[in-house]
Amino acid sequence: MGLAKGTLTFSRYHTLGELPHSFHDFVNRQLKKYAFQELSLKTEEKSLGWTSLENPLDTNFEHANYSFADYLIFSLRIDRKIIPPSLMKVKLLQAEKKFSTGSRKRVLPKEQRDEIKERVRLELLSKTYPVPSFYEVCWSPSQKCLLFSSLLKKAAQEFEELFKRTFDLALSPCVPWDGNAVDGPTAEKIASLKEGVFLAPQSTNPANPNPAFLGREFLTWLWFKSQERGGGIMLPGVGDIEVNFSRRMVLESGAGEYAESVVCQGLHADLKEGKAAIREGKKIKEARIQLGRGADKWEFTLKVGEFQFQSLRLESGIALGEEEKDSQGRILERVYLIETALKTLDQIFSFFLSIRMSSQWPSEEIPRLKKWIQR
Repeated sequence: MGLAKGTLTFSRYHTLGELPHSFHDFVNRQLKKYAFQELSLKTEEKSLGWTSLENPLDTNFEHANYSFADYLIFSLRIDRKIIPPSLMKVKLLQAEKKFSTGSRKRVLPKEQRDEIKERVRLELLSKTYPVPSFYEVCWSPSQKCLLFSSLLKKAAQEFEELFKRTFDLALSPCVPWDGNAVDGPTAEKIASLKEGVFLAPQSTNPANPNPAFLGREFLTWLWFKSQERGGGIMLPGVGDIEVNFSRRMVLESGAGEYAESVVCQGLHADLKEGKAAIREGKKIKEARIQLGRGADKWEFTLKVGEFQFQSLRLESGIALGEEEKDSQGRILERVYLIETALKTLDQIFSFFLSIRMSSQWPSEEIPRLKKWIQR
């Protein structure tokens, strides 16, 4: 994720469930219980567990070095032994040939081939070094919110399972239309919404039980609003927010195996292929966005299907004092900037949602959107 430096890529989660009494003692005990351990057998393929953020060899978490003010920050380490398929193929052919020569059998039975394959696999595993991967975790128990530094489904699944086993808390992906992010009446309104097609009557679509389409509509609307006032959006109660779409956008039509994607690249407002794709019925599923609020600026790719953030770059107008330039101070400042970016985007989405659920959407916003798309 890059909490210490560099860009950040992460998924957001809500934690579900209640925290136990003596929570900090519980966390300290559980992190150590499920800390990373080296592979104990030469033929083991995988080991995973928690480590310190700044020292991947520290699994004792001395002096609660995972505690950063209101946050718990640590890492997930996963070691895997990976046998290249081409190596496995060659070694298996060699072993089968050797066995066939010795037994004088031209064709080996399936059971024999499976036995040889397993023996070759275990032999290769015993000679293979594990490859470590590290994923950062930033957890705010008070906000019931957590960031995990990967967009990979396999890594996310392993993380969710270990987190549940360690803390007895389930995780739910954090998307702004989810029931955990909005109140009951709003959730009911969202469930009744129809997927709006900007170039066709909205009534042609039935109510959609999966409101993820709101993310794609939000990105299209956000692009339109960013150009309507020359890169600025007036956010009620907040003020002007700077928004620009830059360099890259991915649009998609269809779903599953029938999905077709178009990648558009350009500078700022010059993503003309994007509008052409929207006119053809494609929808934006990810875009590179520049966001500014006061002195702070961010640039990131928003993958709107699950509201995931890729290559988030932080530019702060706040300078740390010399006495604060320790490791924890830098990390906390970066966490603050990340949270400010997320809060700003959530506020923009709430503004969009308020319009989307009102009579203003079909009477005012859709006509302006259509006119903008045709330009």
